[in-house]
Amino acid sequence: MRVLSLKIVFAPSIRAGAAAIDFAKIRAELQIPEHYPPDAEAEATVAAVAAAAAHRMEGAWPGAASYADRADDRDVELVTIDPPGAMDLDQVVHIESAGDGYRVRYAIADVTAFVAPGGALDRESRQRAMTLYSPDIRTPLYPTVLSEGAASLLPGSDRPAVLWTIELDASGEPVHVDVRRSIVRSRARLDYPGAQAAANVGRLHPSIALLPQVGMLRLQAARRRHAIDLDLPDAEVVHDGGGHWTLQRRAALPVEKYNAQISLLTGMCAAQIMLRAGIGILRTLPPPTPSQVAALRRATAVFAIPWPRDVPPGDVVSELDASKPREAAFIEDAIQLLRGADYTPFDGIVPKQHEHGGLAAPYAHVTAPLRRLVDRFATEVCLAVHAGRAVPEWARLALPELPGFMTAAARLTSQLEHACTQAVSQFLLAGRVGEVLTGIVVQIEPEKDRATILLDEPPVRVYGPIDGFSDGSRAAVRLTGVADHRIDVIAVR
Repeated sequence: MRVLSLKIVFAPSIRAGAAAIDFAKIRAELQIPEHYPPDAEAEATVAAVAAAAAHRMEGAWPGAASYADRADDRDVELVTIDPPGAMDLDQVVHIESAGDGYRVRYAIADVTAFVAPGGALDRESRQRAMTLYSPDIRTPLYPTVLSEGAASLLPGSDRPAVLWTIELDASGEPVHVDVRRSIVRSRARLDYPGAQAAANVGRLHPSIALLPQVGMLRLQAARRRHAIDLDLPDAEVVHDGGGHWTLQRRAALPVEKYNAQISLLTGMCAAQIMLRAGIGILRTLPPPTPSQVAALRRATAVFAIPWPRDVPPGDVVSELDASKPREAAFIEDAIQLLRGADYTPFDGIVPKQHEHGGLAAPYAHVTAPLRRLVDRFATEVCLAVHAGRAVPEWARLALPELPGFMTAAARLTSQLEHACTQAVSQFLLAGRVGEVLTGIVVQIEPEKDRATILLDEPPVRVYGPIDGFSDGSRAAVRLTGVADHRIDVIAVR
């Protein structure tokens, strides 16, 4: 699911002093650590060295998962596909035909192979819970010696992984799932723009040649479930190459959407494993309430968007074109349907609310363990349950604590993204007070006498009195002020 957001794009090649914006100050104000604690960093370095020795069969595996229990899947021609420049590679994928259906093999970095329960690295990772992305640096969940080195699924190197094998029928629905610890070797590191260019001329890497086909089937499956997919472009903080940061709107490439479907598929399979066993942790979201749906339905009259009776909101949204102002504004209003996501742990009693309302299915996070803490523990549950073993005590005991760690990290992520994008927005518009700009009115709040307008260029949200504005319309505005936390405009008649 994609909604319009201001997104951080890490630019590793940019010199620290190149930009006129002090992102380090923002991080300091948010108390984001500059460095990993020495004891945890040392533990990570020892783990990386020990892992290399274990690969050579010269020593014990450093973390909680042994070498001897792994299948050898180095013959599977897996590849990574990620944003350009990414080094923290969580997933490798291979897709092939299998009878009338498909076989998806999705290997995930096995962080448990490197992290000893109860150690300094384990404790620090729980406090961090997520990798944080600033425009100029990453603040990693795990030290880079692991997250961009020994644990990352870099091409040409043997790596410990958790291999999901998912058999799909001709309609793209899963019919059989296997998950096991493995040793894998990635064949290639692909990025989204390159993969899309190859797909456009029919030359996708053979390992993912079927990704568009399977991705489309999974998107169709989402439609059958009446999932809510708010597919709006991101406004990304990027470097302009001339010494400054800027904002740039970017829609997801088709190959990104297809790749995301593989991750969602795996997470849904993981959720089913945990639900059947009565233990695990799910990513949950309450379904839209009748009052939320009624409020959104009233907005269709404002935007002149048809909504037949008995048609679910996800089906209405899926037919819209975000490039059209009124439809984009309506999709923005639909964001209210996706508020309230949480993590729900359970042990013995399956929670009554166990679905993700946006996906219209049970779902779990298991595919990004280098960047997200909860995935490490959910994966351990799935591995144990699938093998008929007891869930490790260290993983079981952590389940009730994980929502707190993840909620705190999500809040910090949101604060960092907002502060960075606000700083860039103010920098871009500070010298333009008095100018007339154009954009789309994305929200009218009569009780606050406030209109929100998304400018065309730069793609910044600005605010003004509602007089002269109407929801979903094109608007010309005059920039009247740029304050610390707000950019104000008035309508130009």
